[in-house]
Parts: sequence; C-alpha cells; structure tokens
Amino acid sequence: MAVVFKKPHALTDVPFHYCPGCTHGIIHRLVAEVIDEMGIEGETVGVAPVGCSVFAYNYFACDVIEAPHGRAPAVATGVKRARPDRFVFTYQGDGDLAAIGTNETVHAGTRGENITIIFVNNAIYGMTGGQMAPTTLPGQVTQTTPYGRDVKIAGYPIRMCEMLSTLDGVAYAERVAIDGVPGVMNAKKAIRKAFETQKAKKGLSIVEVLSTCPTNWGMTPKDAMAWLKENMESYYPLGCYKDKE
Repeated sequence: MAVVFKKPHALTDVPFHYCPGCTHGIIHRLVAEVIDEMGIEGETVGVAPVGCSVFAYNYFACDVIEAPHGRAPAVATGVKRARPDRFVFTYQGDGDLAAIGTNETVHAGTRGENITIIFVNNAIYGMTGGQMAPTTLPGQVTQTTPYGRDVKIAGYPIRMCEMLSTLDGVAYAERVAIDGVPGVMNAKKAIRKAFETQKAKKGLSIVEVLSTCPTNWGMTPKDAMAWLKENMESYYPLGCYKDKE
C-alpha cells in the first residue's frame, strides 16, 4: 500500500503537550515538513523561547537551543554568526516576541541578521494563564482586561509585520493564518519562502502565523477558529508585507 501521509522526519515521536484545539502542533508540522523537503535537518538549528512552545526542543529532530524570555533573536544571531552555514530559525509567541523581546526583534531586523523567525500570534499570553498581550485586540477580554482591552489605557495592538517591513535589513515578512486547509497550505508556502530567503542570504525573514488559543479564549476549538477568522484577520490583514528580490 502506498504511503500518502506520514509524520515528518524532522519531528520526534514525543507527544505534544499543547491544549486541545491549539494550532502550535500544526505549525510545528509545517516547519518540519519544510525542513524535510529542503533536506536540511542536519544543518538546522532552532531556538526555542519561553512560552507555550518552551518545550519545542523535545519536538524538533534538529538541534534546538533554549533562549531566555524574548532573547531568541539574539541567541539566533550568535548561532548564525558563529555558523553561517547553518539554517537558523526562532519559534516565538506574541508575548515572547512582541513584548519582552520587541527590542531584540527590531534590532535583529535592522541589522539584517540572516535568520528566520516563526512568529505565532494568538493575541494572548497562553502559558501564564491568559493575560493581555501586545497583540490583544481592542475590547478583547483577558485575565488582566476583564472588561476588554481599553486602548485609552493599554494602547493599541502592535502589528509586527507592518512595522518590521519598514526596516532595510528585513528581506521577507508575511502574515498567514491557520484558519482552514487553504490557510495551512499558504502558511507552509510562506515558511518555505522564509527558509529560502535565508538560504539566499538576503537578510531577516519573518512569518507571522495567526493562531488560536481555545483554552485562554474560553472557547471550543471550533468557535476559536471562527473567532480568529472573524476578528483577528480583520485587525491583522493576511498577506506579504515585504519580499526583497
């Protein structure tokens, strides 16, 4: 019998710890499939953050380094400069990348570090219990905004792809969403493009992936997927924001 679907070689056999309905597992698989298809598992180094994906080093079969909270781009910079022959990627959530790690992200971009960032945006702090994140939508209820995010007090959500695309050192920036089969396929194309951009030594590449957090959103996985499409995609428009040829 012909095999039509199997686990990517770049993923280990360790079961994911993520909550039911969380799309981290899908994104992990897409990254692993790209690594497999490019044949670069032995040449790839991942950098895991602090957050829901803190155990990413258990799931990817390539080398993975644990970074302090928000510092994944700095660690990735060191790895890439020491071993420019390696494919280096970070895998970060919005609390890690767009809050404590904003400075690291922006300056890695402005320096044009030849690394790839996979940025998972679920508009909330997941691991620590559902507090407001820099990407939390106006009016969105969280543990620290029980009446909804008030932009007069907390400011507006940050749009990372739009901001980073203004930096000369950023070569590729695209926002995708895990919102159904077409979205998953498009996300994989963007991740492949980001790795190819690194291979071509063009500069920093980032793929922002809109994701769900059913547990902290207080929704079923099905309702969370609908909420992502109806609310997040209107505030965070999908598309390619920069592609330096």
